[in-house]
Amino acid sequence: MPSIALFQMNSGINPDANCDAICDAIQGAADRGAAMLFAPEMCTLLDRDRGRASKLIVPEKNNAQIEQLREACLRRAIWCSLGSIPVLLDNGKFANRSIVLTDKGEVAARYDKLHMFDVDLDTGESWRESAAYQAGERVVTVETPVGKLGLTICYDIRFPALFEELGRQECDIISIPAAFTVPTGEAHWHVLQRARAIEATAFVVAAAQSGSHEDGRTTYGHSMV
Repeated sequence: MPSIALFQMNSGINPDANCDAICDAIQGAADRGAAMLFAPEMCTLLDRDRGRASKLIVPEKNNAQIEQLREACLRRAIWCSLGSIPVLLDNGKFANRSIVLTDKGEVAARYDKLHMFDVDLDTGESWRESAAYQAGERVVTVETPVGKLGLTICYDIRFPALFEELGRQECDIISIPAAFTVPTGEAHWHVLQRARAIEATAFVVAAAQSGSHEDGRTTYGHSMV
């Protein structure tokens, strides 16, 4: 079976810098013989300041980082699962979108996160993803060099029905890119990954954000397969 690579990131508020880091990872993965690279959630822009971030979020067709990453995949002949990026929709809201790129630089699949991260944590952290983002409407799978891949994003992991459906669709692998908070990561990250793999009878590939970020948040890391 072809090998894969995971890129654990510490994405910041500069999309160009984040994109350069992913391009370097694509090159490194290709040099080591990987057929596909997996990046984490919000790999091109991680910024909790929505006013500042909104100035940088554009429609997918106008996204310069996607074009740069498509060229990188083509140049290095490797597939890439962009865990997710923020894109502007026609109705003015955003989508948290996973994009799979082929070794020809083509978009093979798109998946918009189904479940919005709306929570209040005991630490005082409060998150309302639905205030700016629109939930997706469909389950997405795609054939890749490493098998049939099911797409999910971060908070989706807490909804077993999605993984049961991906299991019914006979996925070989399910991608769970994430930017997990530290408290929820310490409590649930490892056990949820194992549970979803068992439920779906599939491998899970979880590329994660990690460390202290420019926007002030801290993420758990612990990328795993």
